[in-house]
Formats: sequence, structure tokens, C-alpha cells
Amino acid sequence: MLCSVLQAGSDGESIGNCPFSQRLFMILWLKGVVFSVTTVDLKRKPADLQNLAPGTHPPFITYNGEVRTDVNKIEEFLEDVLAPPKYLKLSPKHPESNTAGMDIFAKFSAFIKNSRPEANEALERGLLKTLQKLDEYLNSPLPDEIDENSLEDVTVSTRKFLDGNEMTLADCNLLPKLHIVKVVAKKYRNFEIPKEMTGIWRYLTNAYSRDEFTNTCPGDKEIEIAYSDVAKRLTK
Repeated sequence: MLCSVLQAGSDGESIGNCPFSQRLFMILWLKGVVFSVTTVDLKRKPADLQNLAPGTHPPFITYNGEVRTDVNKIEEFLEDVLAPPKYLKLSPKHPESNTAGMDIFAKFSAFIKNSRPEANEALERGLLKTLQKLDEYLNSPLPDEIDENSLEDVTVSTRKFLDGNEMTLADCNLLPKLHIVKVVAKKYRNFEIPKEMTGIWRYLTNAYSRDEFTNTCPGDKEIEIAYSDVAKRLTK
């Protein structure tokens, strides 16, 4: 039996703001595996949980009595154990999909944690630059979108996700973080991802139409609450 332990929200029960938890939840959902989910209020961490994984915070999983706590290793484990033909393979076909947008969350964190008005513009430019790189990747056709025998050149990709029209491990990693960037930057910096970044907006719109994302995603208010102490006011 596979059991997944995730961080609880502000009410102590619902799914909390944790992109790592959502990443694992999405993988399990996409795999179509039967599993149980337990949300844990970190303020009132139960004793049996501390005994199960002492000194660690969710997310982690237990499988056949063995506890796994490292998110990257959990992902590798799930892809290895929950394999075809019974379960879908979720690794991207194109290696570049694994690294697309990988620096966005770090740039966002620097932007949102900054309290110095004079540094705000440069940090915002840094975030925009990384978003632009992701947008360019999403709008650049992948090799399998290009038909060498066709007379028409495909210049702009129409794919739904990073690696094609189906979600992969790369999306499970990036989408929860990208959604946090969208929600938190708007709330605390009045910053919005530019509408001209059509690749990113196509990507997000497609994600919002999938149960694998929406049903594993914390509510916007939950995300805003989680960042209420993290996001710094710009004060002179």
C-alpha cells in the first residue's frame, strides 16, 4: 500500500501550500495508482508521524513499510516502481523539458523577499527574463511537431505542456511553482505575467483544465496566507 503524507493548509486539514507535495500528488494521480493521502498540520504534528519520520517535514511517502523523504528520490522511485505496462511512463522525451523554467522560482523568491524599493526594478527584470526564456521554450516547436515532408513551416508550437500534449514529470515540478509565482506576485507586488507571453498563458490555461493539477492545488487564499510573512513590504 502506498501512503502519501502532505502538508495541511491553514485549517489543519485541506491541502497546504507546498509545491513539493503537489508535485508528488500530481505524479501519483497521473500514474493512476491507488494511494491514500494524509495531510498534516505542522503546528500540531502527531506523535506517530514524528516516530515514522523523525526530524522531517512532509511530503514523504511510505511503501511496504519503508519511508522515503527526499522528493527527487521519491520521484525516481515512483517512475521506477510504477512502470509500464501497468502504469504510465512520465519521464519527458526531450531533456530540455526537464530544465525549462528551472530558475524562475529562485528569481521569484528574491523578488518577493526584497524590502528595498531601489532593488525592486532590477529583481523584477530578473524574474521577467527567466519567464521570457520559458515562454520562448513553450513557443518553440519540438522536433516531433515538425513534419519534414510538409510544405508548411511550423514556426510556433501549439503543444499543451512542456514536453508535448501530455503532462510529464517536468510539468509536475514546474506547474505548482509557476502557479505560486502568478498568485503571490499579483497579491504582494501587483505583478502579472505579461499577456504577450502567450506560451506561458497557453501552458497555464491547459493546466487549469486538468484535474491532475486543479484537484491537487491549494486554493489561492491558502497560497497568499503562506506568503504573508515571506513577502516583504517595500519600505525605505
